[in-house]
Amino acid sequence: MKLTVEQVRHVATLARLSLTSEEEARYAEQLSAILDAVNQLQELDVSGVEPTSHATLASSLLREDVTRPSLPPEKSLANAPAKVGTSFAVPKILE
Repeated sequence: MKLTVEQVRHVATLARLSLTSEEEARYAEQLSAILDAVNQLQELDVSGVEPTSHATLASSLLREDVTRPSLPPEKSLANAPAKVGTSFAVPKILE
C-alpha cells in the first residue's frame, strides 16, 4: 500500500510531529513498506494455528512469586537525602 506525503503529514499532525520534506518522503516510503509487510501477513492461512500467549515455546523465565523479607526501614533510608519517620521525604508538587 503506497502512502502519499499528504497522508504522512496527516499522521505527523496527529502525533504532533514536525517533519522536514525529506523526512516526510522517507517516512512515506518506510511506512508503505511496513503496510506491505502487514498485508503479506494477512494473506496467510492461520485457521489451523492455535493462538499463543508467547512467541516462543519456552516455559516461563520468571522466578517463583514468593514472599521474601524486605529491607528494614533504617537500611533502605540510610542514604536518603530527606526522610520523615520511616518514609522518603519528597518536595510537594501539587497545591
